[in-house]
Amino acid sequence: MFDKEKRNKKILTQRQAQLKAESYCAYQERAQQEVRDKLYSWGLSEEEVENVLADLIAENFLNEERFAIAYCNGKLRMKGWGKIKIKQALKLKRVSEPLIKIAFRQIDLDEYEQILSDLIDKKRREIGSKDFYTVKNKLYQFALSRGFESDLIFSILNSKEL
Repeated sequence: MFDKEKRNKKILTQRQAQLKAESYCAYQERAQQEVRDKLYSWGLSEEEVENVLADLIAENFLNEERFAIAYCNGKLRMKGWGKIKIKQALKLKRVSEPLIKIAFRQIDLDEYEQILSDLIDKKRREIGSKDFYTVKNKLYQFALSRGFESDLIFSILNSKEL
């Protein structure tokens, strides 16, 4: 079955793939690895993939730093993710450690704390229990699962009246 799928797959020329990849990158910021995987799925050879990637970078369709910053801000503001979870996701997309650090420097710490505080407030309203320790533990576990740092979670929980 695998060979049959491979034979039926449309193979693009390097120029066709270039144009399609430009459109793919213009739609939203992409990591280099995402684009590389997409190019391979279009049937390009390793040399062709690297040539297209080089052209995309040269023409500024592909910028790993810009991607890391956009991804970081989007996941924080839209999904309510903390730095730990964002960092894991960026590593899965093979973004380098220095670029992750650059992206994290763009985060406003007051906004970061406010997002965590708002998430905790919202979750608190959903928890039915009245027991102080149960509530605090559930809120801590929730914030931890969202990728926020332990010390920040404790700081915010201790500043609130639960």
